[in-house]
Amino acid sequence: MRIVSLLPAATDIVAELGLSAQLVGRTHECDWPPRDVASVPVVTGADLDQDRLTSREISDAVGGSAHSGSSLYTLDTEALAALRPEVVLTQDLCDVCAVSYESVSRTVRLLDAETRVLSLEPRTLDDVLDCLVTVGTLLGVRERAEQRRAELSARLDRVRAAVAGRDRPRVVAIEWLDPLWPAGHWVPEQITAAGGEPLIAAPGEHTKPMTWEAVRASHPDTLLVLPCGFPPERTLRERELLTGLPGWQDLPAVRADRVWVLDGPAYFNRPGPRVVRGAEVLAHVLHGVRAGEAVTPAVARRL
Repeated sequence: MRIVSLLPAATDIVAELGLSAQLVGRTHECDWPPRDVASVPVVTGADLDQDRLTSREISDAVGGSAHSGSSLYTLDTEALAALRPEVVLTQDLCDVCAVSYESVSRTVRLLDAETRVLSLEPRTLDDVLDCLVTVGTLLGVRERAEQRRAELSARLDRVRAAVAGRDRPRVVAIEWLDPLWPAGHWVPEQITAAGGEPLIAAPGEHTKPMTWEAVRASHPDTLLVLPCGFPPERTLRERELLTGLPGWQDLPAVRADRVWVLDGPAYFNRPGPRVVRGAEVLAHVLHGVRAGEAVTPAVARRL
């Protein structure tokens, strides 16, 4: 089957199902597993240079707090058509972070082919794991997908067991630096699974910008910094957006040296199977508990 993935999380799912060899197209941000996707043709581009622009400039360019402006993605319709996909995987959760279902559907209608378009819209951890089965069923590997879902769910249960009975630190997770934006959807559940108490955002919530006063008033014991689309080194370039805020030094998380910069794109921003690894990472961050492979500074480091 000829598969085009227009969502990094969907590419992760295809890989998890052992079907990377069937990928004929991907986005410019699909980067995992590196060896599997490196040679797959890219059918998207970015209008904005995220390495050059500041967080505020990126936010303004895509419509600010309303997220009503342009997407960060552009779709090369000619390249897509040339690949003759049988299945296109996309999303309808965020018009900024990936090519929207509506945009893909319009494009596919112009193709002289019977291409199936599947839109993934997970909001919770269970939704994310269910996407494995949804995609696996469409691609003809439902039994394998159900097995992988069960294995990932068991890993989450092991994380919960490893931190059971420990004090739960109060946690604020920041998904964007300017404006400040709390991480919602599945991230609060990742925090809970790892033995923390998520603040400000609720499980499954499609969040809005928050004030710095709200963060200070919540008195977090731990602050997680995981901006959408930013690896840790990119996040650290704008650390002053946080450290320069009034009362920064008075925050309990700062006083206790419990401000962590995490690899958001790999383990927290994308609704793919690696969110389970994200919960394992948080067990280390919140409690010093090892769950799965050892956590390296490339994944989590103190600010």
